[in-house]
Amino acid sequence: MTEISQDAFVELRDLIRNFVQERDWEKFHTPKNLAVSLAVEAAELLEPFQWLKTGVGEELTVSAKTQVRHELADVLVYVIRLADKLDVDLASAVREKLEHNKAKYPADKVRGDARKYDAY
Repeated sequence: MTEISQDAFVELRDLIRNFVQERDWEKFHTPKNLAVSLAVEAAELLEPFQWLKTGVGEELTVSAKTQVRHELADVLVYVIRLADKLDVDLASAVREKLEHNKAKYPADKVRGDARKYDAY
């Protein structure tokens, strides 16, 4: 997997902005509405996995994989849109959060352990 560059986020942001502007939806895209929509789309991402035995990717049908791909796209659109409305540089925010998590979850302490940081 290649690293997502700042340019990729900017390109997606601009595509989304244009899509919204063409439909005159800007007035509906408050941070609250976008956050709610993001939560709804994230919940929809669960549906293809709902009754799978283990939930591994190999259990998904071709149709379910397409549904997952579309829901992931919806989630990403709302993340990018919300970041745009709040002037958040996503690439920087992700890098910052990963540095924060490195301190909370040192690899030598948590390797192979899924417990929360305060449990080890």
